[in-house]
Parts: sequence; C-alpha cells; structure tokens
Amino acid sequence: MLARIYQPAKSAMQSGKARTRQWVLEFEPERPREIEPLMGWTASTDMRQQVSLDFDTMEEAVAYAKANNIPFQIYEPHQPAAKAKAYSDNFKFDRKIPWSH
Repeated sequence: MLARIYQPAKSAMQSGKARTRQWVLEFEPERPREIEPLMGWTASTDMRQQVSLDFDTMEEAVAYAKANNIPFQIYEPHQPAAKAKAYSDNFKFDRKIPWSH
C-alpha cells in the first residue's frame, strides 16, 4: 500500500500551468491489471488505484500520509534546464553571438 506524492506536470495539450502547483497523493497498484476474457479490456480489483488526493503543499500531503500510517515516496518535480526566451531576442542588436553572416 505504498503511496506516491508528486507534483503533476502540465499536459502537452495545455499552455497554462493550471493544476500543476498542487501536490497529489496516489496509491501504487498492488498487482498488475488483468485482461478480462469476455471483452478483452484491462481490469483491476484494486479500489485504491482510483483514489487521488490533492494537497496545496508537499508538507500537507506528507502530514496526511503520516497521520494515516501510509508509507509514501516523494517524487520531486523536475526544473527546466533553460529559461524560455522571446522570439524577438533572436534579432537583438546587442547579441553576443551574431545569428547570421
């Protein structure tokens, strides 16, 4: 019954940062999903997989897990390596390295 605490990344279909500042507590699956013989869909009898709790801070999520005796693992969010620049920065007069001839 191990839980993951992480900060979700934004999806590729959104440009804003909605719901990326919250922390999520989700349970790891206890066993793999099974294929139903009738329809061929994947199914699971583990109800904890459907539980997802949102918290404003990582400390709140950790406090909840400790209060309820839930073993957890924290996944820190990745920080972008480079800062995004504006397109107009390519044509600045005082560029350090010329971009053309």
